[in-house]
Amino acid sequence: MSGATVLYDAPGPKARIRNAIIAVVFVAIIIAVVAYVLVVLAGNDQLTSEKWNPFIIGTTWTTYILPGLWGTLKAALLSIVLAMILGSVLGIGRLSDHAWVRALAGLFVEVFRAIPVLILMIFAYYLFADYAVFPSSQLAFAAVVTGLTLYNGSVMAEILRSGIQSLPKGQTEASMALGLRKSQMMRIILLPQAITAMLPALISQMVIALKDSALGYAIGYVEVVRSGIQSASYYGNYLPALIVVAIVMIVINFGLSSLATFVEKTLRQGRRKTAAPDPGTADIAASENLPTFGK
Repeated sequence: MSGATVLYDAPGPKARIRNAIIAVVFVAIIIAVVAYVLVVLAGNDQLTSEKWNPFIIGTTWTTYILPGLWGTLKAALLSIVLAMILGSVLGIGRLSDHAWVRALAGLFVEVFRAIPVLILMIFAYYLFADYAVFPSSQLAFAAVVTGLTLYNGSVMAEILRSGIQSLPKGQTEASMALGLRKSQMMRIILLPQAITAMLPALISQMVIALKDSALGYAIGYVEVVRSGIQSASYYGNYLPALIVVAIVMIVINFGLSSLATFVEKTLRQGRRKTAAPDPGTADIAASENLPTFGK
């Protein structure tokens, strides 16, 4: 049983051979599909240098890609900040001692978590336009931020609520024993631990918000996908333009995920160092004949 895992027994010699064959066949199929796609693209002159040359010209980036990228980042960053605030309020509201607060927060979360982001953007766009809430030049931006904030804030509220409820009950009991109010307990004790525990899920939701900003294309918002298509319509290189846009988004999302991993590791290491006892404390207590706790 030494070779067994928690979920299943370790494969035997025949199973290992069978798994290796399946893996080789799968890789061979993937290579064949990629080769076929490349051959088809080359036959349609989609891989020629003329299609890619616009992306080594500075004006392509300054006119199309970079302004669109700034639009994407601007909408995503603002909506993420607002969604974190909204999610914190709603998440705490769902844990309130007052039934009517829990009901209102729960209704808000369930409604806006169920509506597609694109519908929220379109609804906000026409609502702001009908009542002249924002200048016409900022309508699309405001609608994109509103849609992303409402949806992602509702999802983050559930993430924070589940994170708080997953904490040991001793944290709440100790806070109450110290005489902390509910707001102090949330702010000082529970929220920091819940955010640390749920950080991967929160960062994943931030990545989703960044990608969903591309839905602003439907209401005329200039973001990186729209600017990439505008560039492609000018140069006639749709496939290379979309590939470049995809690479840009992959780099940004990878950087955000790597930052999340680094922050999570740093926070966890800091908590372990804080929780670790000072080895010199017991020695000093022993030398001075002082009582030590936990013994």
